[in-house]
Amino acid sequence: MILPNGLVVSCQARADNPLHGAQFMGAMALAARDGGAIGIRANGPDDIAAAKAAGLPVIGIHKVFSQDHPVYITPSFAAAEAIVAAGAGIVALDCTERPRDGEHPRMIIRRIRDELGAEVFADVSTVEEGRAAADWGASYVATTLSGYTQATQPRPDAPDLALVEALATRLAVPIVAEGRYNTPQLVQRAFAVGAHAVVVGTMITNPREITRLFVRDGVPS
Repeated sequence: MILPNGLVVSCQARADNPLHGAQFMGAMALAARDGGAIGIRANGPDDIAAAKAAGLPVIGIHKVFSQDHPVYITPSFAAAEAIVAAGAGIVALDCTERPRDGEHPRMIIRRIRDELGAEVFADVSTVEEGRAAADWGASYVATTLSGYTQATQPRPDAPDLALVEALATRLAVPIVAEGRYNTPQLVQRAFAVGAHAVVVGTMITNPREITRLFVRDGVPS
């Protein structure tokens, strides 16, 4: 369960990142816990198992990339099953209507709830997608994919606070704000428009990108 009015920290690092690996993600989860986070978002069985040691709820995702399909966030029931086995009590998946190499999200949500006994965290980009995911049985709806689908291009630099507010006023399930929340002030604004919780990743757990930001915007050329 994701407690209300809390911060979830996304502990992820791609393969090209010096901090890639379960050891580092587990350490990040511990640091996030000690800093006051109420949950962790992590990718893949190994990182999820490591993050679970922090004792916080883990929103698990399983990125499975395909050359032929744009959906890669937990695109199948098999992907969901693997991360629940690793310790994720909440499964996040792409709930857009984009093509995928796997089952329709309606089916995946039902099977996660009925067969795995886990909660479902629906990553969406529009109000219509959020409404559909809630109707299919998602426990939470998150704005994670706003700016990352064709329907929401071009991607803005700022988070999609309008989508948070629209979902919060239309749906009965908790709405989680995620995507480009890079200051405490933006997190505050998300709560003000109805967010149940806020997920922050890069600005907490990606020192490389934070360093690039300071170099780009703060160092004289």
